[in-house]
Amino acid sequence: MKFGLFMMPLHPPRRSYADSYDRDIELIVQADQLGYTEAWIGEHITETWENVPAPELLMARALALTENIVMATGVTMLPLHHPVDTAHRIAMLDHMARGRIYWGIGFRSLPTDLQLYGIDYDTMDDVREQGREALEVILGLWAAEDGHFGFEGKYYQVHAPEQSVELGRRLYFKPYQQPHPPIGVAASTPNTESIRMAGERGWIPMSNLPDRFIPDLWHIVEEGAASTGKIADKSELRLGREIYVGETPEAAREEARIVLGQPFEDHQWKNRKAGGILGYLKNDPSMTDEDVDVDYMIENVWIVGDPSECAEKIHQTYEDTGGFGVLLNTTQDPDDHTLVQRSQRLLMEQVGPKVESLT
Repeated sequence: MKFGLFMMPLHPPRRSYADSYDRDIELIVQADQLGYTEAWIGEHITETWENVPAPELLMARALALTENIVMATGVTMLPLHHPVDTAHRIAMLDHMARGRIYWGIGFRSLPTDLQLYGIDYDTMDDVREQGREALEVILGLWAAEDGHFGFEGKYYQVHAPEQSVELGRRLYFKPYQQPHPPIGVAASTPNTESIRMAGERGWIPMSNLPDRFIPDLWHIVEEGAASTGKIADKSELRLGREIYVGETPEAAREEARIVLGQPFEDHQWKNRKAGGILGYLKNDPSMTDEDVDVDYMIENVWIVGDPSECAEKIHQTYEDTGGFGVLLNTTQDPDDHTLVQRSQRLLMEQVGPKVESLT
C-alpha cells in the first residue's frame, strides 16, 4: 500500500496565511523524505478554513524543495476559471515539475465561490455542465495539432488565432507529460456520476466517503470503464481519511481530540450540516446530528490509535471497501505542529510495514 497526503488544507482562521503555508510546506517536505508518494492540494476561494485559492503556487514552492513526491491539485474547480487560462497554467506547472504532477479536477464549487465569480445557475447541474465544457476545451487545446483549435459551446467560445509565422505567434503550449498529466476525479457524494468519467477515460478515481459507500462507487467506475472497453484498476483508487497515530491508544485519543476534533467541531461539522451531508457519517440513520461528535468520529470514522490499532483499522477499511491503492492522510494544523509531524512519521515508519501486504 502507498501513502499520500490530502491537504484541504485545514487551517484555523486565526493563523496567518504565511504561517499556514509554511506549515503545509514543512509537512510536504517531511512526507517526501519519509516516502509518501503524492500530495493533493485543495482549492477554495471563499472558505476561510481552507485558505489556498491558488494551489499551483503552493505546489510550485513544494516542488522546488522536494525530490520524489508527486504534487497534485485536489482539485481544480473547473467552472471558476476560464479554460484557456487553466490549460496554460497546468501545462506550465507540468513543465516546471518536469512531469512530477497530477491534475485533480472538480465540476462544481461552493455556492459562495460561484457567487464571487458571478456564475449564474439554477441548479448545480448547470455548474457541472459548465465544468464539463471547460474540461473539453482544455483537453482540446492540449490535443490541438498545428495550432488549429475551435470550440463553440454554451459557456465558452474558444478559437485559436491565425498563425503568424513572421511574428512567431500561434497556439502552441502543451503539457510536459503527453497527452497530459494523469487526471484525478473526486467523488464527495455517494451518487455522483463524475466518478464514472474516471472509469470511462482511465483516470484516477478518488473519494473521502466512509467505507460503506466505496464498493458502490467502485462499481460505477467499473461500469464506466467497461463502456469504453477498459478494465478499471483498483490500485489507482485513492481513499482520503483523517488519521492520527499516537504512541499509545490513550495518548492517540487525547491528542486526536485536539488535532482532529477542533477543526471538526469548529468547521467541518457545521459545513456538513449546512450542506446536508452530515448523515453520510452516521452508521445508524436514527442517530441525531448531535450524536456525530468527536468521540463518535474517533471510534467509528477516523483512523485513530497507536501503530498497531491504526494498522488494524486500515486492514478493516481495506476489507470493507474492497481494496484501494493509495491511502491519503488528511493534513491538520493544530498549534502544536509537532503532533502532526510525529503522527505522519509513525504512519509511514510503524504502521506502513504492518499494512504493506495490502496491494
